[in-house]
Amino acid sequence: MIIKNPKFEISAVKPSQYPSNGLPQIVLVGKSNVGKSSFINTMLNRKALARTSNTPGKTRQINFYNIDNGFYFVDLPGYGYSKLSKEEQVSMGRFIEDYLQKCKDIALIVLLVDIRHDPTNDDVFMLDYIKKTNLPFIIVGNKADKFAVTKVDNEISRLKKYLGLSFTTLIPFSAERKIYTEKMWEEIEKFINI
Repeated sequence: MIIKNPKFEISAVKPSQYPSNGLPQIVLVGKSNVGKSSFINTMLNRKALARTSNTPGKTRQINFYNIDNGFYFVDLPGYGYSKLSKEEQVSMGRFIEDYLQKCKDIALIVLLVDIRHDPTNDDVFMLDYIKKTNLPFIIVGNKADKFAVTKVDNEISRLKKYLGLSFTTLIPFSAERKIYTEKMWEEIEKFINI
């Protein structure tokens, strides 16, 4: 896919702030520091459209990136960041849940997990939650550059087995290697009708 003019559009914490133009939304979820911002920048071939940080927990709102007025990447705050206060965690959890329940334009949920490790309890909880929404979803095994290319398929199989997935799409990804972006676009294009 050729991306010409992606741009950050708005941050939101309540439904009245979501874009209302009806464009399909590709929603990115994952724990803090799993690489959602790097995923966005790599997919869009931009260096710093989505701000990356070495400090987890930086994203505190729902960020909407307008991709050529055709669809959105929607970056949800990462979960599992323990330095947030209980009140902040509850508040963030509430507006994330609100978004996933009330937004009518969600075309696909992309759950990013770290391919190097077994999914965390939070990852498993989020996967269960996503399944209950009945929305289409795929899983991305991020940071695949940490393995030799020949070993990536084995790691994907391990993740699938761990999560008890047989039919769910699970794709490796790496912001460093960039060899997986084409496969990722093929999958996303099935859901955005472009």
